Amino acid sequence: MSDNIKLMNNVQDEIGKAISGKRDIVGKIFTAILAGGHILLEDVPGVGKTTLALAFSKVLNLSYKRMQFTPDVLPSDVTGFSMYNKKINDFEFKPGAAMCNLLLADEINRTSPKTQAALLEVMEEKKVTVDGVTRQLPVPFVVIATQNPTGYVGTQKLPESQLDRFMVKLSMGYPEFEDEVNVYRGKSYEALDKVDCLFNEGDIINLQKEVTNVYVEDSIYEYMTKLIQITRNNDYIGLGVSPRGGLALLSMAKASALLDNRNYVIPEDIINNVDAVCCHRIVLSSKAKASGYTEDKVIYEIKTKVAMPVGRNVKEG
Repeated sequence: MSDNIKLMNNVQDEIGKAISGKRDIVGKIFTAILAGGHILLEDVPGVGKTTLALAFSKVLNLSYKRMQFTPDVLPSDVTGFSMYNKKINDFEFKPGAAMCNLLLADEINRTSPKTQAALLEVMEEKKVTVDGVTRQLPVPFVVIATQNPTGYVGTQKLPESQLDRFMVKLSMGYPEFEDEVNVYRGKSYEALDKVDCLFNEGDIINLQKEVTNVYVEDSIYEYMTKLIQITRNNDYIGLGVSPRGGLALLSMAKASALLDNRNYVIPEDIINNVDAVCCHRIVLSSKAKASGYTEDKVIYEIKTKVAMPVGRNVKEG
């Protein structure tokens, strides 16, 4: 097994040339990409979400497109459309924004539900169908979507079905003091040209295949299932985590293990990813809201209720 710990550090270092600090967020995003998932970033404008996505496209050697989701964006802008071409006397397919490896869907909660549904289908199926012709998207295909916190002017809450398609939901937050000083010194946002590519074509696909081969013993499956099922039987949760959410947690745990130079999952791989995977998948009950509970607090209490398995049966090889 290659030194994936060094690989993770190298990715964080390169992204750090463009975004000061945020190594933890960079690590989670890289883990989600290797796990084959999509990422949702919820943040106020101006903290570097677009710069982060562009830096990832350079480091990972992925084709990149950005789409600003405004109310007038159409589903065909995402999927593509057919246009008549006089030169060939036939209709010609014009690719939409989704025809790339890494799509930055900026301010996704500002666009219409119909356009959101088109993106949802693309994320789930990883293909587009236009005029009866189905076209596969490039592999790998990753969506990094951003949204402003609900309540900002012109925003609308994403439906639970669409939130469930995002493997993780993260927040970059404002930079720390020294990191922000570096921004003003010109050492961060203007340094994208200094970001180097670390991967050759096919490297990400090979790593994603390695993730699927990471071993998980029965006690880990049972531990994870207990965590997931408690979210469905909790006075503070109106809607719990779906089996799709459980599969997302498992994939993140496997990718975390691989990046820690292990070919087996340990309980810490599960517990360290629960927040990013599960918080956006639960809907708080009225009791939770009345008691001042947040999704983070509810998930934290659930984590403390389930004992980690001991006596791990590790499979090497």
